[in-house]
Order: sequence, then structure tokens, then C-alpha cells
Amino acid sequence: MQKKHAILIGILAAAYAVVRLWGLADGCLWFDEIFSIHAAEHTWSGLVEFAAKDLIHPPLFYFVLKLWISVFGDSVLSVRMLPAVLSILALFPLWMLCRELKLRPAVVTVAFGLFTVNGALIKYAQEVRMYSLLLFLSLMSIWLFSRYYFRGKSFWMLVLFNVLLVNTHYFGLFVVAAEVAAIVIAQRIKILQTLLMVLVTVAGFVPWVIALFRFAEPGSTVTQNIGWMKRPGIAALLEFGFDLLDPFYYQQSTIDPGANFFIALPLAAIILAGMIVFLVDFKVTLIDEKAVFLFIMAAVPVLLAFALSWVMPVSIWGSRHLLIVFAPAIILFAIFLAEIRPAKLSYVLIASASLLVAAGGVVYIRTESPKQIWCAWESLADDWTAASQPEPLYVFEDLAAYHYWFAVRRNPDRNITLIKGIDGIPNDPAYFLPRGFDGVRVAGPDSVRENEIWISFRQATAGNSGKGSDEGRRFEVPVTNFENLGYRVESVHSREYGSQTAYLVRMIR
Repeated sequence: MQKKHAILIGILAAAYAVVRLWGLADGCLWFDEIFSIHAAEHTWSGLVEFAAKDLIHPPLFYFVLKLWISVFGDSVLSVRMLPAVLSILALFPLWMLCRELKLRPAVVTVAFGLFTVNGALIKYAQEVRMYSLLLFLSLMSIWLFSRYYFRGKSFWMLVLFNVLLVNTHYFGLFVVAAEVAAIVIAQRIKILQTLLMVLVTVAGFVPWVIALFRFAEPGSTVTQNIGWMKRPGIAALLEFGFDLLDPFYYQQSTIDPGANFFIALPLAAIILAGMIVFLVDFKVTLIDEKAVFLFIMAAVPVLLAFALSWVMPVSIWGSRHLLIVFAPAIILFAIFLAEIRPAKLSYVLIASASLLVAAGGVVYIRTESPKQIWCAWESLADDWTAASQPEPLYVFEDLAAYHYWFAVRRNPDRNITLIKGIDGIPNDPAYFLPRGFDGVRVAGPDSVRENEIWISFRQATAGNSGKGSDEGRRFEVPVTNFENLGYRVESVHSREYGSQTAYLVRMIR
């Protein structure tokens, strides 16, 4: 490799690590991250049962997190370092895959650059979930499979990493399916050995299937977990395409734009132009064989996820699940930009893409991280625990209940009850207390008996709900319900986060 390209890749690798460590502990833990830590705090056998009741994620990441916490502790910075480190480790199989494919230094440099700045990869490198482990293991699998595909090597290492992969996330099965598809399409001579790989991988997945049948609660289905996910259409495919290339940006919530369109649209046009030129000049050469390999590894999981989302009772579509295709897709983008002729056109496209990436970086640095309402509950929990008497807390959303429980889980004298059945209180069905979890009591509004209580809820911040900000009292529900039961407001604590305000109200009668 030319010295200048080696230096560039070294700089990109350092930048890759920096952007994933940047602001790692700035935000509080959120619901899914809390679930991960909650799972890891179980005993080894209890962890399997807890994960199995949740149905949708095999337990390998929780095992790794449990070991990590036992060594480094459970502070926000510590637990988020795990996915960041796993994400950084993914550079190794990415580099080895590029070497195995014998890509030119310019292609490798562009691929590392696009991989470094990808907004979705940055987001999931900073979240205490299994997606960074999924990225690392899927890249290890694709690299080892490329060795087997092109040179017949590393078969049993491939099998080992595929077993780990499918025990991290169900979408790991789609990586295995893509590998089978590549063999069926181009190398049928290896079909029997590939079937052996599939059999051993499935055998390694069987213990998790047994755990599901043993521990899953009767009548529970994944509908509660992912029933909110929409079936994909053209718009979803376009959004996924933007996720593959959008530098630094990722949609944080459904109210945010699907992409940073001022950056993503022209960048998509540049890559599309490179692809058209590449395909027009397509010849059966070594690099084209590699491009076909990468296309199969990227396309098959996407097609399977799309088709199954329409065939199954619920959709399974999601960019975070499809991180398994980001590396082969991004390497393809790099080939489209760096392998085309004439060379001057390649330089123009790469330079234009670099300018857009730089602009996206400026926007990223200057954009303040959004403040999420669940961080308010963590802060209000401190106010509650600072009270001299352990009066019970009543909340009205599963999301709030879980966050409060996590904040005070080491204070056994703090009791939390989730009240259901009060009109006017939203309760997002995408968030629900873990199955089999008894740390929060669930009851109706008529179960309140104490003379001194705390209640916590959130509402639109005054001025965002059509009401004047100078009102004497900016909340009604559920305080009015308790006033009707004879309670009166004793004190009010509040935290304003964006367009919402979270309240902690002490009431007595």
C-alpha cells in the first residue's frame, strides 16, 4: 500500500475512534439501555430466563455486558464504552476484508472514510445494546467467509463466528443466508461443506430456542415488542439508503427528518453517478467478481428483511437490524467512486463527496444533542430519594416507571406503583415493563390508600400546548384525579426538557 494511503487510513481509524467516543456519557441511559443493564445484573441462569421472556434478542451481548460490568462497573461512561470498543474493534475485520478482496488503496481509503462518518454506525456505537457486537461479528463472518469463498480457507473459524453471530441477534441468520446464497450462485462445488456450516450454526442456536420454549410466558408474542414497526415500502427503502450514506446524521425520533437531505441527497447523487459509470464499463475482471460478492452480501439480508416484513404477522424492518449490510454496501460505494474511469472523474466525485462529508461534520459539531424527557426522571428520582420519608411514588407510564425503578433500584425502601386507567395520560405501547418483572407494582387508581404520596408525570411544556406560560398551575391530569380523592398539592418539582416538562408532585390529605 502506498505510504500516503496508509497514513490516510491511520488518520481515518483515529477519527473513527474519536467520533464514537465523543460525548459518550453526555446523555442519560434510556429504556432499552436500562433493559440491557438490568439483564446483565441477573445471575447467569437468571439472565437467560430474563432474556427469553423478552423473546426478541438472544443473550450473548448480555453475557458480554455482565462480564464487562464486573470488571469496569456500571457507570454511564463505563457501560457505553463497551459498544464503543466493539465498534472500534470492527475496523479489524473491515481492514482484513478489504485485504482479502485485494482492493486498491484508493478504494480502501474511501471505504474507511465512509465507514468512519456514517451516522447510523456512530449512533449505535454509543448505545448499550447488541448492535455494535452484531456489527463486529457480522464483519468477522463476512471476512472469514470471503477467505472460504475465494480461497477455501478459515471454514471452522467461520462456523465459530456464525454461531456467536446468531446468538447475538436473529438477523445474524440473514448473514448466514447470504453466504449460502453466494455459494449456490457461484460455487456449488462447496455446497455440501456449506450445508455443514449451516447445520453446526443451527445446532449452536438450538440452546436459545430451548430457552425460549422453557421460559417464555404463556401467550406472550413479539407483537408487544415490535408491533409498532411499520411494514416497509418505497419510503422505507429510501430512508434505509440514506442511512447507508448519511454522514454523521441519524434520525433520533420519528419527529426528526429521515435524513440530513441537504447533505444526503447530493451525496447519493454522487454515488449513483459513480455506480452508473461503473456498470456501463462493467467487465468480467477480478474487481468485478469482488463487487458481485459484496452485492450478494449486502442485498440478500435486505431482501429477506423486506419480504419477511410483509409475510410475517409483524414487520421486522429496521436500519439498526440491518447494520449487517453496512460494510459490504459501503465498500461497494467506495468501488463506485474509486474504480471508475477516467481517473479525473473519480477524483472529482471523491472530492465532491469529501466536501459534503466535511459539511455534515460541521453541522454535527454545531448541533446540540437533543434533551430527552426520560433524563428528567433520573433527575427527579434524586429529589424523591432526598425526601426524609420513603413515601410511595405513583407513575402512569411504563417508560417512567422503569426509569424511576432503575434510578432507585438499590434503595429497597422506595416503592413505585404504575397506575393504569387514568384518561389523558399517554402510555407508549412500544415501552413496557419487562415480562416477569416485579420491581414495580401495577394497579388501578382506586388502589391508592396512603395519606402522603408522590406522583410523577409529563406534559407538554406551557407554551407548546396552546396554553399560556403564565398560568398559575400548568398541569391538570393526573393531579385533578387525586384532588378528587381528597389529596392536595404539597410541593412541586419539575424539569423541562425540550417541548415537555416532567413533574414530581408531593400530595397529602
